[in-house]
Amino acid sequence: MILVFLGAPGAGKGTQAKKLAQDMNLKHISTGDMLREEIKKETSLGKRAKEYMDRGELVPDELIIAMIEQALPKDSGIVLDGFPRTVAQAQALDEMLKKHHKKVSCALLFDVEDEVIVERLSGRRVCPKCGAIYHIKYSPPKVDNVCDVCSTTLIQRDDDKEEVVRKRLKVYKEQTAPVIEFYAQKNKLKTIKATGSIEDIYNILKNALSNEC
Repeated sequence: MILVFLGAPGAGKGTQAKKLAQDMNLKHISTGDMLREEIKKETSLGKRAKEYMDRGELVPDELIIAMIEQALPKDSGIVLDGFPRTVAQAQALDEMLKKHHKKVSCALLFDVEDEVIVERLSGRRVCPKCGAIYHIKYSPPKVDNVCDVCSTTLIQRDDDKEEVVRKRLKVYKEQTAPVIEFYAQKNKLKTIKATGSIEDIYNILKNALSNEC
């Protein structure tokens, strides 16, 4: 099974992808996590990617296509989180999977209102040392702006700042939304109303998957 999770930044794709991958023994492939690891290591790829991410723009295809292919498992299914983001990427994904005798099983769209996303992302704080994630409203640390785990001062990632979040949403609508139509035309699209608790959304997701695309 190869699943594509679609939706704007902050729609909750990553949380649900990790949960589903664990429950169904699938590999969770997040291009965002991959790129952030490259940035952390300060590789040439990471430095180039950071310039785009800090501006709220999409990372060019050539920086991620090979990375996705290298990460594909031979024998297990996958959940693709954050890829494809454009129709060109979706087409390239199909071609790449075809070489490995694979194909996308289903695309799931996580639908959330813009203002909910802005609140979710702009309120997020991250520990630069241990990676713990907090939210100033929904899951604040015990001590303001200090990590519960390692007492390091929390930071707001550049791509979580409100002005960048709104730019990311604009880019998403202009460049990524057509991917929804791409999968709809292939009769592989299902929409998940991604508001409510994590468990509520997960139950909706599992129900959607119970009927194959």
